[in-house]
Amino acid sequence: MVEHQHQPQMSEEEQKLRLEQEKNLLENLNHIKYKIVVMSGKGGVGKSTVSANIAEAFQKQGFKTGLLDVDIHGPNIPKIFGTENENIQVEDKKLLPVKSESGIEIMSIAYLLDSNKSAVIWRGPQKTGVIRQFLSDVKWGNLDVLVIDNPPGTGDEPLTVLQSIPLIDGVIMVTTPNTLSKDDVQKSVDFVRIMNLNKIGLVENMSYYTCPHCGEKLNVFGESKGEEFAKELDIDYLGNIPLTEDISGSVDKNTINTDKDDEISKKFNSIVTEIKKNYLK
Repeated sequence: MVEHQHQPQMSEEEQKLRLEQEKNLLENLNHIKYKIVVMSGKGGVGKSTVSANIAEAFQKQGFKTGLLDVDIHGPNIPKIFGTENENIQVEDKKLLPVKSESGIEIMSIAYLLDSNKSAVIWRGPQKTGVIRQFLSDVKWGNLDVLVIDNPPGTGDEPLTVLQSIPLIDGVIMVTTPNTLSKDDVQKSVDFVRIMNLNKIGLVENMSYYTCPHCGEKLNVFGESKGEEFAKELDIDYLGNIPLTEDISGSVDKNTINTDKDDEISKKFNSIVTEIKKNYLK
């Protein structure tokens, strides 16, 4: 028989601090027009790279954009933008986001660690606490779009995000052909729907590879089934991203891929157009 353990009651001071944080969190969110959450059922699908490029595409299309990295154990967003050595500044007791070259406001636990090699060994409550702090104690200002990059799966981090943000405008699932089974996508979709969110879209990353010599499209990781599964799961198919040397190596190269008028740029701009059409109303 399982014994129920009672959670210790918060002291009056702790309750006061919690209420103050909730007030700041809601006030911050009221200045952010649209909130887009990015998730994946499994790791290794390029979710952070997709999140970064979606944010960059929004910024390039004239949206004042923020990017919140809530991957506590493996934060990659600062590395992708080449800002991993930046130091966080404080103003009026608020943390100031780091600005990317194009002006995206970025916050990540990576900026607060002694080294980018430092391991974060935290349990759920600690992770929940810092994510709520990122929502309440960061001076986001007036944003058109906040993109929130989650770690893979349906654990503490995405749960905290979905529970802490009252009005989420869309949830984007990222996957690849080799991990694109109905079961993997279904788990994440079910998780989001349990949280009473129904605006869900699917992006298939590393969908195909175009031979630079002959132009033939090759299904390196298996047949693309993103659009098919999106229909079966009754979610929106937002588009696919090809496998290229630039996009697969973006984290190592400190680059993102929406500056050039190339296939990748067009793909991400098309995905953002679909996001706007489906969720930003």
